[in-house]
Amino acid sequence: MSATPLVEVRDLKKHFPITRGILIQRTVGTVRAVDGISFDIQRGETLGLVGESGCGKTTAGRTILALYPPTDGSIRIGGQDVHAARGRDLLAIRRNAQMIFQDPFASLNPRWTVNAIVGEPLRIHKLRRTEKERAERVKELLELVGLSARHLNRFPHEFSGGQRQRIGIARALASEPLFIVCDEPISALDVSIQAQVVNLLEDLQDKLGLTYLFIAHDLSMVRHICDRVAVMYLGVIVELAPRDDLYENPLHPYTQSLLSAVPIPDPKKERARKRITLTGDVPSPIDPPSGCRFHPRCPIAKEHCSKIVPEWREIRPGHWVACHEARLTA
Repeated sequence: MSATPLVEVRDLKKHFPITRGILIQRTVGTVRAVDGISFDIQRGETLGLVGESGCGKTTAGRTILALYPPTDGSIRIGGQDVHAARGRDLLAIRRNAQMIFQDPFASLNPRWTVNAIVGEPLRIHKLRRTEKERAERVKELLELVGLSARHLNRFPHEFSGGQRQRIGIARALASEPLFIVCDEPISALDVSIQAQVVNLLEDLQDKLGLTYLFIAHDLSMVRHICDRVAVMYLGVIVELAPRDDLYENPLHPYTQSLLSAVPIPDPKKERARKRITLTGDVPSPIDPPSGCRFHPRCPIAKEHCSKIVPEWREIRPGHWVACHEARLTA
């Protein structure tokens, strides 16, 4: 791995104001969707980002790619500051960083053919000069993701969900990117198709040297595809570690509860293990709890957990956690 990460995220925040009024709008609150996350992704690596629905995973991915402007913090991709870039610099970053969206039905323009959808990045980034050259490149991209050149002039509604997601992957590859944010790319697909798409992403990574941020809630699939895993809760990252270390020795109580819910194919081990059930609901990101955000639901919380924000510290080499009691639960 390179000493310099391809992606560097530092104290990233994304807050959404809540407004009321029609003629005169006033701000009455703020949704702290992402509230200070930091991580690096090395070239050729896959970093998994997991957590419950609404924890801020998708918002983080979109903010990293400048689809949302950040409230605070910095993002560098390939050494370039994403949100300071303008004009040609921003266009160059967008060429190098692409996204595969969660919903293959909503992310493709229903009025465009596959040729137009996949060929649009080629036109925007001027990677092919003529329509004929672009069409030839689109055929190559379709074959690369397991589709046929005969699909070139069809519309999205003529494809299955898995085929549409392959079209979305081909579109993301068209600009020849270095980094791709995979925003739950398999969650809307049939279980029988999910493994095919994940295997395709792995093959493409090997062939093209891609780097992924893989956002998901399927912890079994994350363990299969990711090198490291970051666990997110209510807008913050609570644990970050190499894949096997995280799954075999989770330190944060929230991570432990998530992993305890993952089914084990061995019936004896499944019956013998202890399931950690959390009480209460996830607090609102409009008014997150003081101190550790997990403390209202934490089974081992102490008095100081509700008052002091836990320090982000490295417990073992490469294994980071934000928990006052991490040593006691290791």
